[in-house]
Amino acid sequence: MYQLTAVYAHPQDPDSFVTHYRDTHAEIARALPDVQYYNWHVCETLDGTRPPYFLAAVIQWESKEHALASLDSEEGKRAVADLANFAQAGCEMQFGDVTVEVPRPRD
Repeated sequence: MYQLTAVYAHPQDPDSFVTHYRDTHAEIARALPDVQYYNWHVCETLDGTRPPYFLAAVIQWESKEHALASLDSEEGKRAVADLANFAQAGCEMQFGDVTVEVPRPRD
């Protein structure tokens, strides 16, 4: 399993950011070819202080080769281009092979 973890800096307008992410960017990300898992969440801390990032997303593919092909697809290019529409504060992306310690339950 190969994973992209994207973390987004705090935007000037959090409500507009979430609306765009949920209604536009997540739709594009869901359409990426060969995605096996995708989730996102607005970050929070247990003590209520401001977290270092505003939103985090995780996408997983079977392999690095699948991830590269998916990100190079039309949908992948749309997803990257869409960042300019809502992630002006910044987005960091981390990539790597996944080591599963506790598997997700099957649906």
